[in-house]
Amino acid sequence: MARNDPTALRWLVGVELAHYRKQAGLTLKEAAAKSGIGRAKLGHMETSKYIQWPADVATLMLTYGAPPHDVDRLSTLAGTAGGRSWVAPWSNVVPDWFRTFVGLEGLAESEFVFGPLQLPGLLQTAAYAEAVTSATGFVRQDHSDRFVSFRLARAKRLNDDDPLDLHAVIAEGALRLAVGDAETRRGQLKHLLTLAKRPNVTIQVVRPEDGPHAANTGHLVVLDFPQAQSIAYAERVDGGVYIQDPDDVRTYKMAVENLKSVALSPAKSLSLIKGLID
Repeated sequence: MARNDPTALRWLVGVELAHYRKQAGLTLKEAAAKSGIGRAKLGHMETSKYIQWPADVATLMLTYGAPPHDVDRLSTLAGTAGGRSWVAPWSNVVPDWFRTFVGLEGLAESEFVFGPLQLPGLLQTAAYAEAVTSATGFVRQDHSDRFVSFRLARAKRLNDDDPLDLHAVIAEGALRLAVGDAETRRGQLKHLLTLAKRPNVTIQVVRPEDGPHAANTGHLVVLDFPQAQSIAYAERVDGGVYIQDPDDVRTYKMAVENLKSVALSPAKSLSLIKGLID
């Protein structure tokens, strides 16, 4: 099932509150005057720095003229933002920007990920994750084991009772990347074949000879949620960029569909991976 993360939930609610306010053509000052909620509080609700009480969320959504089902949806979502985050045990080894992402990932019902240079974290074995972590130098040596354990805990989302539906497209170069020793890489490729047998995991490979595609932003993720609008996420070296506007997200989803059509079919992709093992 989805994993609780109050911070990520508040982030999602804040993004939608800001979207509906802008859609209504209101500034923060105007929205505050119309709703009776203070401007400072309203701004903090949008940036998730203030608890978003369901009643306040409903008041704002009604002020913005949102449809009744969206009023109920978002106020209900706000009411679930409590408890302890599942990421909390690793808070000292996971940077804040990435903690937000994995919090959102834990709440999602489906995810698309494009790995152009390296295998996505959700698909990595312990040995592969350890080799990648050691090679990058971004994680302190005394935190390396903790970070690897975090990656493995994150990957268990694929095996939950209500698992994440994952569709991954991996560039052939990422499959051939020299991570660890030959046995580590062989074990990783076998792990991909095992994961691909799960009904909630789809893996495709895109090769240079398959030609150009629209997903040319580098590492790319699109998350879909049961009670919130979809978001896209593009990773950088020291952070990530969230794409929140629904029109922009639709553009990313169009790029995703183009990439899926250019990549090898799942069956041919698995045959390629088997060939690399052999």
